Order: sequence, then C-alpha cells, then structure tokens
Amino acid sequence: MKGLVFGKTGQVGRSLSGSLKSLETAWFLDRERADLSRPETVRTAIETLEPDVVINTAAYTAVDQAESEPELARVVNADAPAAMARACAGIGAWLVHYSTDYVFDGTVAEPYGEDDPVSPLNVYGRTKLAGEEAIREIHDRHLIFRTSWVYSNHGRNFLNTMLRLAAERDELNIVSDQIGAPTYAGSIADGTEKVLHVLSAHHAEDAGVAGVAGVYHMTCAGRTSWYDFARSIFELSGWSDKVRVNPLATEAFPTPARRPLFSLLSNEKLERVFGVRLETWDDALRRCLSEREDNK
Repeated sequence: MKGLVFGKTGQVGRSLSGSLKSLETAWFLDRERADLSRPETVRTAIETLEPDVVINTAAYTAVDQAESEPELARVVNADAPAAMARACAGIGAWLVHYSTDYVFDGTVAEPYGEDDPVSPLNVYGRTKLAGEEAIREIHDRHLIFRTSWVYSNHGRNFLNTMLRLAAERDELNIVSDQIGAPTYAGSIADGTEKVLHVLSAHHAEDAGVAGVAGVYHMTCAGRTSWYDFARSIFELSGWSDKVRVNPLATEAFPTPARRPLFSLLSNEKLERVFGVRLETWDDALRRCLSEREDNK
C-alpha cells in the first residue's frame, strides 16, 4: 500500500516516519505542502498522489488558544478532515485520523468506551468532534483513533515543559485532580503500524477489512494525574531532588478552556479487533526518556 501522512513535523508524524513498515511507499507532507488552514491543499495532495491510505496527524492542538481562535480551530480540526474524507472517498483510500479524549466531559468514574455519549467542554474538543462526525458522514473507510495527553521529545508538550521548568525553578504547582493516560507519540506510531499491517495484509483481496472501520481508543495503559505524571518525569530524569512538586486543584488554576476531570479511555475494542495494546504509560515514559538520552 501507498501512504500519505499529513503533519510531518508534529509529534505523531515524526514518530510515524520511523514506524511505517507496512507501506511500500509513504509520503510525508508538512504545512508548506499541505496547510490544513486551507483545506483545498489537502484535497489536491490526495488527488495528485492517489495513496491507498491517508494518515492525518495534523491538528490545531493549542487547547487554551482555541478559545480565542474558534474559527481557525474549526477549519483545521473539522473542515480539513472533511476535505480529506471527500478526497479519500473519491479514490477509494482509507483515512486514518487522530482525535482526542477531550470529546468527553469527564463526569464518569469508569473509562470511556467509543460509544459513550460525547459532550466536549471546550472549543478544541468541539472542533475535534466535528471532524470525527464529518469523516463518519462522508466516508465509510475510516479509522478514527482517539488518544490522550500526547507527548514526545519534540514540540510543545507536557514533558518538554516540565523539563524546561525544572531547569528554571525549584518549586512547581501541578494539577492533581485531572485523571487520564499520558500517551507517548512513539506508542501511538507503533500501534498505528500494527493496525496498518492488518489493512495491508488484506489490501489486495479487500477481504473482511471494511468491517473494521470506525472509532477506536488508542492510549497507553494505566492511569495517572498530571501531578503524578510530573513527579515521574522528574524521578526518571534525575530532577526529583532539585524540584519540589505541589498538588493543585483544577479550580485553583483557572484556564481559558475547561478540561475534563476524568478522561480515561477504554482500549478494549482496539485490542479485540486488531490485537493491539499499547504499553503502560510509565513504561512508555521510560522509553521516551531513554530515546532522549540516546539522541543527545
């Protein structure tokens, strides 16, 4: 199969560049060649290259900033995926798209399943949900992977922010009552590759593949809070004796965008259908930090 990846320089896009083994050919496009704020550019790229599978790793992910830029967030997170879906439908290609735990409001006590009611609390979540809905309505050959708390050694994310602040401060206050699953971009890339292997194996005869289309949750296993995630980062990176971390309630740290207090996702469907289970969040963190050291 031939693949086309949008979001070459993003966290998941970078990780996919070293993970895609099932594709004979893979094109990776950055914003210069396909700008999601101009959806016609992604449609043109798909129609020109005619891939068998399109993987969209690009998104508007600045959760707080989206509150003041709702139109831009909607174009990138909803209109552009809709354009991808139309183009994929036109050439019969699969569309793999990543969404978020923030489509839920966090008012439950058990991990969310794919069919649980959605009720996003912020602009980011609403625009990502709109993207999901557009894809499902337009094109039946889709795989939507909802993930959470994505981080890597590249870009703007919680891990890099914590390590930067550790070098600048001796005390930090971190929210302790938001529960979820930190998910390493490398783990997402590995899980995606395993799913694509299933699609690739059946691509020639197209036997039994269409039935797997739909929404799946793809996060690292286990659960934690931002506070405990930060403590683990400092312990594993050698900063625990240098930085004091204090727990903070969400209500004591107001932000422009509301966040769900509980956004843990159940990955049972992904494992049942594709046999894919991501590593635990703490094992993934160790791997990420080890790779960080190797690349110094």
